[in-house]
Amino acid sequence: MLDTLTAHKDTCVGMAANMIGVLKRIIVFDDHGSYMTVFHPEMIKKSGAYETEEGCLSLLGGPRKCRRYQSIKVKWQTADFQVRIKTFTGWTAQIIQHEVDHLDGILL
Repeated sequence: MLDTLTAHKDTCVGMAANMIGVLKRIIVFDDHGSYMTVFHPEMIKKSGAYETEEGCLSLLGGPRKCRRYQSIKVKWQTADFQVRIKTFTGWTAQIIQHEVDHLDGILL
């Protein structure tokens, strides 16, 4: 997944495993200049709803309207099965929400 994300770094800031045919709950994303891999992400808290527009490599056409949250608290596992919880905000939070939507079968 990181190879695919890196190959598309000019137009892509995140990727869900199912986007490349891997049926696992894994996302990778750009977290302020370094890539982060998250296994089994679960958003456990959301706040600060706002409307925005997003594009997607999986969809043709321009950006589409969607609702996102400014701040999200995420629970996940690391590659070595350690549970982590962290609050993400701003652009990084938006990327994570987009990729978790993919895992849940939601396209913009």
